[in-house]
Amino acid sequence: MAAPVVTAPEVVEISKSGGFLAKQLYVVFTTPTQGMGPVMKNLQVHLKYQEDLEQRGIMFAAGPHWTDDEQRWEGDGMVVIRAALRRQRKSPPRTRCT
Repeated sequence: MAAPVVTAPEVVEISKSGGFLAKQLYVVFTTPTQGMGPVMKNLQVHLKYQEDLEQRGIMFAAGPHWTDDEQRWEGDGMVVIRAALRRQRKSPPRTRCT
């Protein structure tokens, strides 16, 4: 017997009928490509950019990924953005930090 096919609209409708917001969110994982030096050099600009995304209702959440012992940050992080459809989602522009 084949598994039932569950469509995205069905899940959204079930969620909404249960009182959930059913917002469409996308997770973007970030990793430094040139070590922590460029990350720290550009951190204030990065945080201001994220603040702007949050104020415009684009960014839902963001934060660093700590090392397993939760004592250090090696530059990895995660950004959660809102978009009605995947094609409306825009990744932050790729920039090269020097």
